[in-house]
Amino acid sequence: MNSMFPKKDWSKQARRALTATEIVAKLVELPGWQLSGDGSEVAIEKTYRFANYHETMAFVNAVAFIAHAQDHHPDLSVHYNRCTVRWNTHDVSGISATDIDCAARVDALLAP
Repeated sequence: MNSMFPKKDWSKQARRALTATEIVAKLVELPGWQLSGDGSEVAIEKTYRFANYHETMAFVNAVAFIAHAQDHHPDLSVHYNRCTVRWNTHDVSGISATDIDCAARVDALLAP
């Protein structure tokens, strides 16, 4: 990863569920991301579209690299020309700063 997004050791940081106000404020900084689900299943998600399956799979592999490096793994819904990425933090039963950080890292994959 580049210096814009240094690796973080989330296992050594106390995580907590963000408040609704914190989530809304963070989502403003993440175009295209939206809330999905409710209660302990609440998550942030975004669908990325591609020209073909090859591009979709290249993206999926890049997301897997980020997930492995951050030790935080999203739910992925993979189709021929699109992939939906869904982040939440099970151990806090909600959305944490980890989810927001990982969403920004995924967006950076496709930044111009």
